[in-house]
Amino acid sequence: MTKILFVCHGNICRSPMAEFILKDLVRKAGCAAEVRIASAATSREELGSPIYPPAQRQLRSHGVPFDDHRARQMTRADYDAYDLLIGMDSANMRRICGGDPDGKLQLLLHYTGQTHDVADPWYTDDFDAAWRDIESGCRALLAQLKK
Repeated sequence: MTKILFVCHGNICRSPMAEFILKDLVRKAGCAAEVRIASAATSREELGSPIYPPAQRQLRSHGVPFDDHRARQMTRADYDAYDLLIGMDSANMRRICGGDPDGKLQLLLHYTGQTHDVADPWYTDDFDAAWRDIESGCRALLAQLKK
């Protein structure tokens, strides 16, 4: 089983969108039993908060189911618990994990061959652009997992 943790600043927009998009994709691909997927924040600002309403609207509008997710903060223990820790941006993941000795940290858009971060829609208010980046990253990640 491959265990994946998506990470963003607050765990209310980008990382939960990625979590539920990938869960939906692996379910549709028939390999949900082979992958465990979760998400977490690098900050403590939104701990316990639900998915931000505009992110919920994106998920609903694309027919992606989600549950009563609540934001939680990533910990050093997550580094040992997960096979891949996939960030939406490069901020803080290495600091929290104390580095990356096992090569588990990656940016989501790396899987698409791009080098930029997924822009934070909390600040840009562009949830459509975030959706496009996250969905393409998750599709590329799924293709990599199926190899």
